[in-house]
Amino acid sequence: MLPKIYFFFKVACILNIETSTKACSLAVSVNEEIVFNRIQTEKVSHVSLIGVYGKEAMDFMRKNNLKPDAVAVSAGPGSYTGLRIGVSYAKGLCYGLNVPLIAIPTLKIMTLSALEQIRDEESCFCPMIDARRMEVYSAIYDSHLNEIRAVRADIVEENSYREYLASGKMVFFGDGSDKCKEIIHSENAIFMDDIFPSADKMASLSEKACSEKNFVQAAYFEPFYLKEFQATAAKNKVLKTKPTDE
Repeated sequence: MLPKIYFFFKVACILNIETSTKACSLAVSVNEEIVFNRIQTEKVSHVSLIGVYGKEAMDFMRKNNLKPDAVAVSAGPGSYTGLRIGVSYAKGLCYGLNVPLIAIPTLKIMTLSALEQIRDEESCFCPMIDARRMEVYSAIYDSHLNEIRAVRADIVEENSYREYLASGKMVFFGDGSDKCKEIIHSENAIFMDDIFPSADKMASLSEKACSEKNFVQAAYFEPFYLKEFQATAAKNKVLKTKPTDE
C-alpha cells in the first residue's frame, strides 16, 4: 500500500511503458517515486507481457485509489516491432483512461540511467542501441542531459566520435557499445555495462513533461524508428519458380 501522505496532497501519477529493446517494462510513478514496477530483461514476447503488466498495474492503482494523469512511452529509436507494441498499448490506455500521452526519447532514458552511476561534469555521454552489423543508433548528451548531438544511425569505425574524444572523457553504454570496445582506442573512452532503457528510469522525465503539459497527440503519434522497417523472407519460405518459355 502507498504511504498515507499521498492521499493528502495533489499527486502526479504516471504510467510509464518501455519496450524499445529486448527488455520489456512497465512502471507507475507518483511524484517521481516508483510505486509499481515490472520488468523482463530476457528476450520474450512483448505483446503478451505488456498486457499482463498493464493489468497488474491497473489493479494496483485501483487498490490504492490512484488514477494516471498521463501515460508515458519510450518513443525510440529501437526495435521496430517493440516500439510499435509499446506505443500501440500506450495509445489504447490513453483512450480508455481519457488521459494524455507523453513520448520520451529512448536514448535520453538510457543516459539518465548512466548519469545515476557516473556524475562527471566534464564527461559527455553516448547511449547506443544495436542496429545490426557495425551500425548503432546513438546521440550525445552532456552531464546535465542536454543534447550535444542529435540522434542518428552511425557506422562504427576507428575514427568514430574522434572530435568528441579529443575534447575529454566520453562514456559509451547500451547494447550497441559492445561493438566499440575493440575498435575505439582512446584514453578518454569509458565503457559502462548493463545500461538499457527501462520504465522505472522514465519517472523524472515523464513527470516533468506532464507538469509542463508537453503531450503528443495520441491519434497521430508514431514512434521514432530512425530507419524504415525492412522485412526479410525466411529462407525456407522463399518460393522457387521455374522460368517459363514465352
